[in-house]
Parts: sequence; structure tokens; C-alpha cells
Amino acid sequence: MDNTLFDLVGAMREACRCVVDYLGTGDPEALFSQFLRGIHGFEDHENIRDYMSELGVYEPGTFEVCCRTYEDVKLGLVEAYPGVEETLRGLRDAGISLAVVTDAEAPQARRRLDKTGLIDYFETVVTPEVSGRRKPEPDSLLYALQRLDASPARAMMVGDSLIRDIAPGRHLGMVTAFAAYGDWRDGSPADVQADIVLAEFAELAGHVGITGR
Repeated sequence: MDNTLFDLVGAMREACRCVVDYLGTGDPEALFSQFLRGIHGFEDHENIRDYMSELGVYEPGTFEVCCRTYEDVKLGLVEAYPGVEETLRGLRDAGISLAVVTDAEAPQARRRLDKTGLIDYFETVVTPEVSGRRKPEPDSLLYALQRLDASPARAMMVGDSLIRDIAPGRHLGMVTAFAAYGDWRDGSPADVQADIVLAEFAELAGHVGITGR
């Protein structure tokens, strides 16, 4: 979902900039890096609290405003990449069942899919609350396959992370399509290769033999 259907990281970075602007001190990239530490969740507001504490500007009321600002800006900037909705419509009209498998918590996933107008294209949305595990563990993928009544050999995993999406998909025997346009991470593991590399989401249509527009 995130960074495959839309640019979440870009929205997060801009949200961090708006928080720093409100505080009048700090650095947006330094705030964004707080979310990458793995101490709290990738979208946990405790990352903002920690950053404010490091700057010596933490105050409960200010923290609440920063969190609201962060969430409002982030969600407001989330928009489907060009060609995503047309491609999903083509897949659905061709009778291909679609599921979202995401590590985002259910409320965040639903808000973003609602905001982008994409939620109705998917038969199921699998989050960690549903499967009990996060990627790269295969639990969410297996749950989605079960809900779609699909065997791995007849399914495709499309994702922007070679480690968290492509590797577990290949392990299960799925065809894998790497959304390279959404990979914001530094460096890629040389030992993980996808069957298909996408420069844009719309290219997916040609790989499954449909017209995406």
C-alpha cells in the first residue's frame, strides 16, 4: 500500500517540515529520522515526543498540536500515483481479485485508502491486527491468499520493499513485482531479485495482459 499505491514517505517528510515550522526550531529530516529508529512504531507519535524532548521544547499542549499537524498534513498529501486507479480498475474488471497487505495499523490504512478513493477496489485489507505478524513474516500474505481463495502459484505480490515484500512473496512461490519507483531506502540487497521491476504502477497492466486505462 504505502509507497506502492501512493507516496507516504514524501507526505511524512512534508508533515515533519510543518511540525518543525510550528515549533520554530529543529530540522525536518532529523525529525523524520526519528520514525526510522525502530524504537517506536513507524507512525507512532512517541517519535515526535522524543524529538521534542531532545530539543528541550516538550510541553503537552504543544505536543498535541504537533501530532494533529503531523497527521493532518500527512493524510492531506496522500494521493494515488498516476495510473494507479485506472490500473486497479482494469485488474478488477478483468476478474482479478485484489488485496492490500500492509504493516500500517488498520485505522491508518483505512484513512489512506478512503482518502485516495482506492478502498473499493480491494476485497480485503490485511493489517497486523488481522494476521498477527508484520512483514517480512509471511502471515499477512498467507491470510490475504486465503481470503482471495488463491494459491501462491496463481498470485502476484506487488511491493516497494525487496526485503519486506518481494522476499516473502518469492518464498511462498508467488510472482513478484518490485515497485522500484516507491523504494526510498538507501541500497538494495543483491540477493533478492523480483520477477518484474516496475518503473510505474501502470506498467503492471501489461504484465498481466490487460489494458490498464
